[in-house]
Amino acid sequence: MSLRIGFGGVFIECNHFTNQLTDLTAFERSEYLRGAELLAKTTGVLGGMLSLLNTNGFEPVPLLYASACPGGVLQSNTYNYLKDELLQLINVSGKLDGILLCLHGAGAAVNASDLEGDLARAVREIIGEKVPIVATLDLHAHITEELLIATDTLLAWQTYPHIDAFETGERGAQAIIDILEDRLKPFMAMAKVPLVVSAIHGQTKRPGPFADIMHEAKRLEDNDTLYSINPILVHPYLNLIDMGGGVLVVSNGDQSAAVDTAKSLTKRYWDNRYELQPRTHKPSDAIRRGMAIEGGPILLVETADCCGGGAAGDSVHCLNALLKEAPDELAIIPVVDPDAALLAHKVGVGQKIHLQLGHKLDSKWGEPILLEGVVMKLSEGSFNYRGGIWDGRMGCMGLTAVLKVGSIHIVISSNSTYDWMTEQLDLVGLDIINSKFIVVKNPMNYQQAYEKIMKAAFVLDTPGPTPANTNALTYTNFTNSWFPLDLDIEINAPVILTSKSRDLARKK
Repeated sequence: MSLRIGFGGVFIECNHFTNQLTDLTAFERSEYLRGAELLAKTTGVLGGMLSLLNTNGFEPVPLLYASACPGGVLQSNTYNYLKDELLQLINVSGKLDGILLCLHGAGAAVNASDLEGDLARAVREIIGEKVPIVATLDLHAHITEELLIATDTLLAWQTYPHIDAFETGERGAQAIIDILEDRLKPFMAMAKVPLVVSAIHGQTKRPGPFADIMHEAKRLEDNDTLYSINPILVHPYLNLIDMGGGVLVVSNGDQSAAVDTAKSLTKRYWDNRYELQPRTHKPSDAIRRGMAIEGGPILLVETADCCGGGAAGDSVHCLNALLKEAPDELAIIPVVDPDAALLAHKVGVGQKIHLQLGHKLDSKWGEPILLEGVVMKLSEGSFNYRGGIWDGRMGCMGLTAVLKVGSIHIVISSNSTYDWMTEQLDLVGLDIINSKFIVVKNPMNYQQAYEKIMKAAFVLDTPGPTPANTNALTYTNFTNSWFPLDLDIEINAPVILTSKSRDLARKK
């Protein structure tokens, strides 16, 4: 008789520095899967899990999987609803021999600051201590003691930009198979240091300070002792106690090897801290520097308004600078503003409109600006992702309009969406190749999206909840000394968190 593995999860990256809260509609317009829909997944982490389970003769049992674009913390009733549904499905699914969870690791709710830890603990309370729980995570996770204690194996993505979602799902499924077939007796150790930086230099392709750690981690892995080694660049836009980056090690029954390896690699991670700090430019300075470079596109990297990090996407700080410094240069900038998008749809293509744009969704970071422009294109805003964590999935910008002001094309959408390649711009047919400036609102994925055509990229210093420099944020819960707040901070040793050792092998 096939062993039955329940699989599902709640997947979202949250931000404590935005005024917005995430509600159920964010999941409903993204991914909210149960039953046959969940079993039909062929891409992403879930596709990888299913592929390996099916190949090895295990029975996947669909639970609930809900994912959404990063945003503010979840409303209490939204988290309660998702959690309760997942637990109810576990309760009615019959005997389960294991649980596979696809999580992010940087989720938070108003009533659960450590969303993943709370969820994993609740699952553990239902299934007991004899059933393995394996969870996959983003490498930007905030790993807590509660999450470690409630689970048996945690495996993080190994690439940033994230191109190994399917493979990570396979790794998760393989881990639970190895546990049940008595090839893996997992013990986890997480070493943390007070290093909280943005992801600007967090690429895993060498060269780079984080890539250095990832390369060494994968060199040391072996299934006999060091089953999985996972460098973690913590999501810096949470406001929680005990935050920090480091290395998570899953050993095969060897507790001292797990702790020692986590400590040594985390020391190396700490030693790379100065290289992880980005250099930034004010928008006007970056534009003037770009004007001195022949051709384009020149990328203006406004990370402080990154929808993929939980920002609203409604900043117009860089737009203001473009209007002042280069109004006649062909440029593209995205702005999330549902009121402006609706107005453009009412007016119609080819019509001139006056409107206020920006800073309406998360108003503490700036003021709207008054514009006059011509509506160039309208769209319902649906597109398909090409690769990455949401490969093949539909993205939903909602009502979308292209407004031309001078030579600047503003893509005004109703919903925030995650940037992977150039799917949103391709949908509305913008001229990427011949643009002088393109404003990109993400800290890393622009490098792969534009690597073959960009002439230069400048990381901007603008207000917002996802800044390139974390010193721009005021942490109230994470208040101890940390880098880069204190550039001279020294530490004696990393903090070590460990998991439980459970007897989980299948009884024959």
